[in-house]
Amino acid sequence: QVQLVESGGGSVQAGGSLRLSCAAAGRTFSNSFMGWFRQAPGKEREFVASINWNGERTYYADSVKGRFTISRDNAKNTVYLQMNSLKPEDTAVYYCVGESRKGVYEYWGQGTQVTVSS
Repeated sequence: QVQLVESGGGSVQAGGSLRLSCAAAGRTFSNSFMGWFRQAPGKEREFVASINWNGERTYYADSVKGRFTISRDNAKNTVYLQMNSLKPEDTAVYYCVGESRKGVYEYWGQGTQVTVSS
């Protein structure tokens, strides 16, 4: 059974930082894209960031570009999301995702809450 387990969420004031981690178990993702999505209350789930298998290619939503950094450690089967200069509009449940085949994010974590207060 494949599991993605997020950690590192919490509450922070605007301008602060958080680092999310996502540990994968049951399957190696060392040859796959991994990424992060988020869903704010009353809004649709949206893409945040993704990273290719060796970390050489990263992609970001315009809303987080320059503030968030995605990285991975394949030896630990873990992906990270460093979030700096957080804004209240970053408040959401953040989900880790893993690609099952090209372009398909089949595997999802349970989500971790990030709350940014003004």
